[in-house]
Amino acid sequence: MILADKIINERKRNGWSQEELAEKLSVSRQSISKWEGAQAIPDIQKIINMAEIFGVSTDYLLKDEIEPADIAGAPMVDSDYGDVIKVSMEEANEYLDITEEVAPRRANMVSLCILAPAVLLLFIACSEIGGFPISTNLLVGMGIVSLLILIAVAVVFFIIDGAKLKRFEYLETSPIETLYGVEGMVRERRKAFEHTNVMSIAIGVTLCILSCVPLIMSALLGAPNHIILFMVCLLLLFVSAGVNLMVRAGSMTEAFKKLLQEEDYSVSAKKKNPLVSLVSSVYWVSVTAGYLAWSFISNDWGRTWIVWPIAGVLFAVVISLVKGVAGNERN
Repeated sequence: MILADKIINERKRNGWSQEELAEKLSVSRQSISKWEGAQAIPDIQKIINMAEIFGVSTDYLLKDEIEPADIAGAPMVDSDYGDVIKVSMEEANEYLDITEEVAPRRANMVSLCILAPAVLLLFIACSEIGGFPISTNLLVGMGIVSLLILIAVAVVFFIIDGAKLKRFEYLETSPIETLYGVEGMVRERRKAFEHTNVMSIAIGVTLCILSCVPLIMSALLGAPNHIILFMVCLLLLFVSAGVNLMVRAGSMTEAFKKLLQEEDYSVSAKKKNPLVSLVSSVYWVSVTAGYLAWSFISNDWGRTWIVWPIAGVLFAVVISLVKGVAGNERN
């Protein structure tokens, strides 16, 4: 085993990302990446430092004929997880290919959920305009049914796509070790995707920011209530388009992070995932129940949609607090 592979092997044994190892050695992440890609060789002082950090000898690092199996007492990642799962090139490529296939559909279903209230608002706006041969209550009822149908369709596709990715759930919860060449392949695919990712996020955020402009202008001009409702529908349309782009890009970005064990998917962060997942599930079920209860009791569907943007902002705060608590408990 060559030096580059040994650096990768020992870093993953300790559950460190490239950034974390770079910090310990006082070098850049790019330096670690070059060492692991056999594009450069660390100087002798860095090799000595790595030997101390990894708890191995310099001979082990420098001599290709000495294999990991020959090293007694080598450190392993957190034993709470059990054995490290090895990910082959075939598995990594299959996971990225499935994610690439599922990402657009998942993004479309998220957009559908965002647009579902817009259908209801359109029916309510039409009821306020009047002149329709059906009653106002029937129009609102048709809007509620349409909303529930759209959400049900989205949920069905979420379940179908979730089933396709279910066997890769270990990437979120268990420490992994990528076999030779996998990390380089993932980084190459991420680099090729970088431009698409940046443009998708930039356009998506811009659409979300500009989405409120028509609503603000119509309110300032004193537009009638049905026009305000139409502008809310336009706002949701812009937001759904922006979120669609961000979900497409985000799905691939998350997939790369999982395979590279970076940020929220580092070995240390994975220990917090069960609690985060539980809180996320309880949170959104509670929000949905609250939204439906308020809407049916008040029968003011034209305003209760505000629950969703507020819930989205608060969700980020809640998850940050949960991660902080989980981190303190771990320490």
